[in-house]
Amino acid sequence: MKPLKEFTIPFVGLKIAKHHFEYDIEQSFFEYFEYEDFNNVDVKVNVVLDKKSTLLELHFEISGTVNVNCDLTNEPFNQAIDNEFDLVVKFGEAYNDENEDILIVSHGTYEINIQQYIYELIVLSVPTKRIHPGVEDGTLDSDILDKLEELSPKQDRKIESEQDIDPRWNTLKKLLTDK
Repeated sequence: MKPLKEFTIPFVGLKIAKHHFEYDIEQSFFEYFEYEDFNNVDVKVNVVLDKKSTLLELHFEISGTVNVNCDLTNEPFNQAIDNEFDLVVKFGEAYNDENEDILIVSHGTYEINIQQYIYELIVLSVPTKRIHPGVEDGTLDSDILDKLEELSPKQDRKIESEQDIDPRWNTLKKLLTDK
């Protein structure tokens, strides 16, 4: 996969100081990664690159919304996300990204591409269980919710089933409660 140029930061010409980068992430960014869980994306990414003499420190902050489908009703809704991540870039003999917080690049490297880190930060910021806010507060009116309510077990069925139990079992149940 060819890296996107706008997410490549050439750090060789930068002074030893803090540098700010801002990105607006939209749906086309996730189409590039062939990620189809989001219907629409509007996320702002702020990256602070703190260049030091022997290493680079990157601080990522994201905030915005992703439009996803509810896991219960399949209704689309905007999920607010807000997250941050720190990455330290060190220089070494060979490229190594085994540690999630530390990236080691070879000494001759003059630029770093951060698109993968932005992608992972946004995807991991979305909750694993996506529930429409209208489901939680009861304001969403959906055919699927009505069907789920209709098919859910009722308390009346439990009372009827207890009356149909053979009375000899009730005596055995007392053994569990009487000690």
